[in-house]
Amino acid sequence: MSRILIADDESSIRFVLREALEGTGNEVEEARDGEEARRRLASERFDLAFLDIRMPAGSGLDLLDELKARDPDGPLVIIMTAQNTFENAIEAMKRGAFDYLTKPFDLTQVEALVEKARRVRGLRSEVVRLRREVGGLFRSGEALIGQSATMVETYKIIGRVAMSDASVLILGESGTGKELVARALHYHSRRCDAPFVAVNMSAIPSELIEAELFGHERGAFTGATHARPGRFREAEGGTLLLDEIGDLSRSLQAKLLRVLQEREVTPVGGNGAIPIDVRILSATHHDLEKAISEGHFREDFYFRLNVVPIRIAPLRERTEDIPLLVEHFVERFSRELGVPKRWPTAGALRLLSGHSWPGNVRELENVIKRALVLAAGDLITEEDVQGATELAHPTPTDWTRLVRDELAETLDGPASPTAQGPYWHFVERLERVVITEALQRSGGNQIQAARLLGINRNTLRRKIVELEIEPGETESGSD
Repeated sequence: MSRILIADDESSIRFVLREALEGTGNEVEEARDGEEARRRLASERFDLAFLDIRMPAGSGLDLLDELKARDPDGPLVIIMTAQNTFENAIEAMKRGAFDYLTKPFDLTQVEALVEKARRVRGLRSEVVRLRREVGGLFRSGEALIGQSATMVETYKIIGRVAMSDASVLILGESGTGKELVARALHYHSRRCDAPFVAVNMSAIPSELIEAELFGHERGAFTGATHARPGRFREAEGGTLLLDEIGDLSRSLQAKLLRVLQEREVTPVGGNGAIPIDVRILSATHHDLEKAISEGHFREDFYFRLNVVPIRIAPLRERTEDIPLLVEHFVERFSRELGVPKRWPTAGALRLLSGHSWPGNVRELENVIKRALVLAAGDLITEEDVQGATELAHPTPTDWTRLVRDELAETLDGPASPTAQGPYWHFVERLERVVITEALQRSGGNQIQAARLLGINRNTLRRKIVELEIEPGETESGSD
């Protein structure tokens, strides 16, 4: 049995909770406002407290702060709110709340929370005491958006681990917002005033990655005309995000593992190790456990990175967040592009919510940006959305029709187009189109093109040679 305080200025909320919790054998007391809750919490012993985030004479967050300051091992606190926002969820968990409950709530969920609180009551001292004030603010356009259950759970984890220096592995498909989660962890940590440095491991040539990460001395290799500190030292005192860590070779995994263990780096061409104070976050869209079983990823390196995993759900698993994301992108791009705010019609919103979004939030962002610019009227219509999503991702029917028509001509012709047969002929043609387009968009910059395609630069260079792509074909505007 637990002794529980319910503090809420709505009598109906107190009644429903009391009936449910007393029905499972708990002793329940009530408080009608913040002052009464404060008095009872100071004079009586409770195991658990349900505190409304907004009450007369004191908010739930204020009471939570006072409880933590007075007795870190006091009652566990569940914050209740009718406003399910990113800021509320993170702020509640960051201040040390046991959990976060959105009205109207499911009584089954409430009972499960009480049972969970009972089990962990004696382990409260192991939960990291999180900072009371936000250490830094997100820059414009970089806030996490969403009120779905899966996003609220993500906010809770961010709030719990932000103030620790534990390594976090962020998992998710391309375009889900892994770097935004990393930035949230940094800006809500004690390191928020120090640098946040993000490195895309797949975009750096393998022969340069050590110098990029660990730094190099002048003359260490051809072209090293000046010494550079490297990304680890640039992030000194702050946070380093190793993005697309799954693309790293095993030899470089071993070197990074040593850096993480010893907490020091040796610049290329240098003689001595330099201590570092950096929190390491990593991200990948790969299945690292599968990569371990196939021998592509070191298990010891994986365990060093994966102290706390955070999985970001793809957009197709949280379609209820699409209206909020659309509103965010309309506000943002109308301001950035200097165009009028155009809101989607109900039909357009239905189409957006029904799309599979293989490119996730990044794809939705591009679709709204394109629709804002191209929409003819004051609203974003179904036609605007349909056209934007088709431009981003031609439908399977369109692709199938094109390939079938071309294949029919080939197979019905006098002979196979290559000695390898039509299959390789089509694969090579598709690769040539994809690679040439990426190179054109990047102005011939192979590092940027590899990043656009999501492949390693060495893979891109090999394909350019194999397909005999000439420099003239990669110039912007070439046919």
